[in-house]
Amino acid sequence: MRTEITHRPLATRSKWRGSVIAFYALMVLLSIPFLFPSWWMITSSFKPISQVLEFPPTLLPRTFTLDAYVAVFDQPFLLQYWNSMYIAALVTFGTVAISSMAGYAFARIRFPGANALFLLILVGLMLPVEVTIIPLFQLFNGVGLTNTHWPLILMPMFGASAVMGTFVMRQFFLGIPSELEDAGFIDGLTRFGVFRRIALPLARPSIAAVAILSFLSSWNSFLEPLVFLSSKSNFTLPLALTQYTDAMGMPVWNVQQAAATMTVLPVLLVFIFAQRHFVQGLSQSGIKG
Repeated sequence: MRTEITHRPLATRSKWRGSVIAFYALMVLLSIPFLFPSWWMITSSFKPISQVLEFPPTLLPRTFTLDAYVAVFDQPFLLQYWNSMYIAALVTFGTVAISSMAGYAFARIRFPGANALFLLILVGLMLPVEVTIIPLFQLFNGVGLTNTHWPLILMPMFGASAVMGTFVMRQFFLGIPSELEDAGFIDGLTRFGVFRRIALPLARPSIAAVAILSFLSSWNSFLEPLVFLSSKSNFTLPLALTQYTDAMGMPVWNVQQAAATMTVLPVLLVFIFAQRHFVQGLSQSGIKG
């Protein structure tokens, strides 16, 4: 009896450890299809073009070289990098500002037709950008804003990114206890004061989620820059990546991979530093419907 009592917890513990090891091994295997493209992109950027195209492919460069990274700057890559950076920053700031105010209004201010108006706004998410891109081009072309960055800034701030942000912020603000607002009104705050001093500080996780989604959407945007921009000095990074071609118009793969590797760095940094707030914000946005 004493032997059974002594060894039963050890058997249970070893079984638990075995299940944990099996679980992590399964997770590693499942992550390979998601990690392999990034691995291939980074390693190919350090290969000569001959090794990128050879068959069977090699997972590691046999000849380590930085020539592809040097060739990236044969084009105005730094200027195009700056274009994407400041456009994404302005879009993120504007989207957060507009969606937070709109979300608070739909969640906490009662006015006739609020639900119908909110539903009408959500319907805009069902329209693909290919449907609206031609009328928007005609609109911006009519006021002389084509081949500028204004369409790339204004469209997301009042388009799908702002609609999604409004939905996320509204869902969060619905979960704020009304007693907090009442306390603010008793202290003499106006409606905007309650929003700025009480509601907005509580919404930091949701703001982080909206900011990351807006930044990623603007940073990765390709169709809109392709339609509205024509000069290389105004190109954003997704368009810049398509310009690394040879005399026959074929992609120079190692140079493209080097440029792509540098392109994903800001996205990784933003997500790494704001990952906790991002997950928390999305989870809290579903408190109430």
